[in-house]
Amino acid sequence: MTTFTNWRKSSYSGEGDGNSCVEVANSTTHVAVRDSKVPSYGTFTVSTEVFAEFVGGVKRADGGS
Repeated sequence: MTTFTNWRKSSYSGEGDGNSCVEVANSTTHVAVRDSKVPSYGTFTVSTEVFAEFVGGVKRADGGS
């Protein structure tokens, strides 16, 4: 089991209280996502390849590159 210690808040979360969103952490093989307001609720973990496909799909749907 991978232990993630490098959690960072989404850049879209903004500053201050009440603007929390998600946090992500990565290892060489996996990316984990959790709710930044309640991180103890658990994480969603996928391979780095699956996460890259997800991000690419979001960018394409948003008109980005």
